[in-house]
Amino acid sequence: MASQATESFRDPSNDKPEPLDIVIVGGSLGGLCTALALRSLPQCHRITILERNSTPLLHNQGAGIVAGGDTLDFFKRYDRCNRSLAVSSQRRQYLDKDGDIVHKEDMVQNMTSWDLVYYILRANVDYVESAYCKVPQRRVDEAEVRHLHGHKVTGIEKCGEKVSVAYTTTDNGEGTMEADLVVGADGPSSTVRSLLQPDVQRTYAGYVALRGTVREDDVTPETLEAFKDRFAFFHTRGVQILAYLIPGENGTLEPGQRLVNFVYYTNFPSKSLDEPSEELAELMTDVDGVRHRITMPPGKTNPKAWEKQRVIASEKLPPQFAEIVRATKKPFVQAVTDVISPKNEFLDGKVILLGDALAGFRPHTVASTSQAAFDAMILSDMLRGEVDRKEWKKQTMGYARTIQKRGVDMGNRSQHQDLLLEEHIHDRNLASKPREEEIWPSWAIADVA
Repeated sequence: MASQATESFRDPSNDKPEPLDIVIVGGSLGGLCTALALRSLPQCHRITILERNSTPLLHNQGAGIVAGGDTLDFFKRYDRCNRSLAVSSQRRQYLDKDGDIVHKEDMVQNMTSWDLVYYILRANVDYVESAYCKVPQRRVDEAEVRHLHGHKVTGIEKCGEKVSVAYTTTDNGEGTMEADLVVGADGPSSTVRSLLQPDVQRTYAGYVALRGTVREDDVTPETLEAFKDRFAFFHTRGVQILAYLIPGENGTLEPGQRLVNFVYYTNFPSKSLDEPSEELAELMTDVDGVRHRITMPPGKTNPKAWEKQRVIASEKLPPQFAEIVRATKKPFVQAVTDVISPKNEFLDGKVILLGDALAGFRPHTVASTSQAAFDAMILSDMLRGEVDRKEWKKQTMGYARTIQKRGVDMGNRSQHQDLLLEEHIHDRNLASKPREEEIWPSWAIADVA
């Protein structure tokens, strides 16, 4: 049954109902997408972003992103920076151990980078200037967006007709603010989710993604030929690696200055992230001796631990892939994890989860950014009155459950089974199916349909 509280947020008979106080927890891509989508509404909602990191700008994640259809649709709908977002890939190809092409198929895809997407969003949301793009002109009477860094949410509770959000700050302050709507967009380790559903935890999938980039003019011509205008893959027992070109420094798309981005999945068996095996603990302990639980930031990897991976890459990978793994100067590591919330709304619909906070997808799905973009767009549509609440919930939960399970199945098959190349290709093509062509299975929407 739709909550009366959230149904009252929208009034299709009124082009401009009363503005809401909206708190968005999380200032990365999901939170910024949500802020940009909601500020487009005619009500001029009062929007506050609470980001726990103290720096005014989040650090470059060093990651490539496959910009799926919902990501591209989002920027077409809301972006006013008017610059190209992605490098185009025209073909998928699979290599064997010797580096020869054993399968290829034409497929246009668009590849971008975390930092370019982040700075375009910041330019649109709160007019942050950068070398990545021109800041659009401020609009008259547009919605207010406050972006508060160094604010860690510590509590969420119902307070009359509103929700009270408690927080601490990095300068040892504390406070509360009230909101009509709270959006948890704070990633797979979501604080909002942990406060409302403490039993939902991220679990380790048994393998990691080794990641890095190399400037395209720093690799040999033979190696560049494998990745230029191509999305390339290699599979063997317990190993999967893929690579493609992404924008370069400050988002440049200039040939010769772009980056070859790789994602190299390899097994590191371990009981858990909290009780890591000796090999996983070594990999996740940085150059300063600090052990990281899930993500080793770019440039912090211990050279001794990384040298082991460089040697293994030379032994196991095709020469083109081995070259870029060995050449990257600032590798980083992500432990692959699973997490999904059984529901996406709480406290009479006044608190919702979206993006990675709702369901953390394995990277194989290439859908994390698209999920954030789609969730932001359909939330905006629901508040505008163009989508009813039942359809909003059906689509967001259907997406979250279906793609999260697909990523688990795909990763387990790729990393822990001996599959024919045709099966890897099938899994990869299924992961690239446009959301509009999906029919959510009954198990994914039975409680919301």
